[in-house]
Amino acid sequence: MLDRQRGGAYLTVALTGAALFGVFLFLAYYLQVLRGYTPLQTGIGFLPMPVTIALTSTLIAPRILPRVGPKPMIVVGALFGAAGLLLLSRIGLDSDYWTTIAPGLVVLGLGMGNVFAAAFNTATAGIDPRDAGVGSAMVNTSQQIGGSIGTAVLSTLAADAVSRYLSSHGNSRSAEALAQLDSYHTAFLTSSGVFLAIAVIAFFLLRWGRLAPQRRPAQGQDDAAPVVAH
Repeated sequence: MLDRQRGGAYLTVALTGAALFGVFLFLAYYLQVLRGYTPLQTGIGFLPMPVTIALTSTLIAPRILPRVGPKPMIVVGALFGAAGLLLLSRIGLDSDYWTTIAPGLVVLGLGMGNVFAAAFNTATAGIDPRDAGVGSAMVNTSQQIGGSIGTAVLSTLAADAVSRYLSSHGNSRSAEALAQLDSYHTAFLTSSGVFLAIAVIAFFLLRWGRLAPQRRPAQGQDDAAPVVAH
């Protein structure tokens, strides 16, 4: 964590988890509670994002990362993530899936594919082979901790948005639906702000340049500490 590059990657992963877990939660609420989707339909409705993440992280990012390094990819990817969430914040009670939700998920997935590929590689680049397991576990732990904190914070903000809306517009059935919609807007806009923060943090914290090569033990040597001759 004392390494500037690695620490920035861990922080990026944590903040990304905080913003992304909120998307899963509140978009699922929107599709099922306000739009009447079944759980299966909701799962299918999310597919544009994971498919785009998979394609970006496996086909595009591996070609770009060795050339430009992680910093530009994380900054640009975070900006795409912020843009995707801004698109999702435009949802209404009768928004069309293909013109509002799907484009937001695709843009978000494009950003996340770049962020994940760059941040995960940065977090484990140049690490001693004996510490590879710990380094990888730290990445996953950062993501889970960020997701837990993000879900709690976004849920609190969403609940507060519902309370404020109902106190201003009454407790009619239509007001309750609009209050829920307002809470989802709050969550998406807050998550968009988190992605903007990721872009700023990555720009000032990460270094320019390519990743350090992975360290490997020399042939014929085991992982034991070298013996110093006197």
